[in-house]
Amino acid sequence: MSQLIGYASGVFDLFHIGHLNLLKQAKAQCDYLVAGVLTDEASCHKGFPPAIPLHERIEVVRSMSCVDEAIVDPTLENLDAWQQIGFHRLFKGDDWRGTPRADRWESDFGTLGVEVIYLPNTPHAPSTNLHRLINHL
Repeated sequence: MSQLIGYASGVFDLFHIGHLNLLKQAKAQCDYLVAGVLTDEASCHKGFPPAIPLHERIEVVRSMSCVDEAIVDPTLENLDAWQQIGFHRLFKGDDWRGTPRADRWESDFGTLGVEVIYLPNTPHAPSTNLHRLINHL
C-alpha cells in the first residue's frame, strides 16, 4: 500500500499553538505531511502582511516534528500544490468550511479523489488576534 500524503497550507505567521494543533492533527491522519507556507502575496486574504519573513516562517514549520516536508506555496489555489505533490488529503481549518473557496476545493478535489478534511481551530489563538494585540501596544 502506498503512503497516504496530506497537505496543509497556511501563512504560519507568529507561529502559535493553533498552528501546532492543526499540523499535529493533520499528521495524525496521514503518513506523510507536506506543509505549504504561503508567500506574502498569497497571504493577502488575511488583510495585513505577515510580520515574519517567509524564509523564517518556512524554517519554523520545517522544524516541526509533525511536518515531513515544508514547501513555499505561492497561491491559495491548492490544485497547483496537488499537481506538484499529488496529495490524498487536503487539511484546512474549520473556519474555511462553507466558504466559496472551500466549496470550490470540495468540488475540484472530489473529482480527483482527494478528501478535504476540516480540522478544528484553536479558538483563542488565531494570528489575526495576535496582530490586533500587537498593533494596540
